[in-house]
Amino acid sequence: MSTVVALNGVTKEYPGGVRALDGVDLTVGQGELLAIVGPSGSGKSTLLHIVGTLDRPTTGSVAVAGHDIAELSDRKLSALRAQHIGFVFQAFHLVPGISAQDNVAEGLLYSGLPRSERRRLAAAALDRVGLAERTGHRPHELSGGQKQRVAIARALVGEPDLLLADEPTGALDTASGETVMKLLHDLHQDGATIAVITHDTEIAERLPRQVRMRDGQIVADTGSGAL
Repeated sequence: MSTVVALNGVTKEYPGGVRALDGVDLTVGQGELLAIVGPSGSGKSTLLHIVGTLDRPTTGSVAVAGHDIAELSDRKLSALRAQHIGFVFQAFHLVPGISAQDNVAEGLLYSGLPRSERRRLAAAALDRVGLAERTGHRPHELSGGQKQRVAIARALVGEPDLLLADEPTGALDTASGETVMKLLHDLHQDGATIAVITHDTEIAERLPRQVRMRDGQIVADTGSGAL
């Protein structure tokens, strides 16, 4: 199993001496499905930002898809993020007024592909998440669960090494949340590497690996990541 993410001795401090992460070691292997779980203030959102290269650690090392982020300029880090990481957020972040297909194609905006090819790949990604009949629908014409599936398709369309799902069911009713979690399990079965960041222990316990956080530290980890 190859390594997708490797964190060693990572700390993150903010002004005023607030230490959001305190000596975190974490390895995620290719093809894993894991939950990063903890209560509010546990450090899981900061960990999401570090793993997703949206922020840099105060100390320690972070490698994503074999790249040491300390060696990358902000511009190269943005390119790494665009090529290797897909994000799914609780609030969907879809562009209003444009179709589901064009929302998904936005995920390939920096790929260098022509628009026609981006739209073709977007249609295929929507089919993959069960929305082949909704390609022309705009966000206001979709249910919450359908919006989240569009967001997942957008995150996956570039075939990233890692999918980070931040509270993916947080804005959904129970039935829609079940549909989204089943989709994530199906994508994992297809080989996707997925980390779900959640405060919901019930969701976490249904995933093969749980990384539990408290006070900026990993206090339990049911898996060992890549070997």
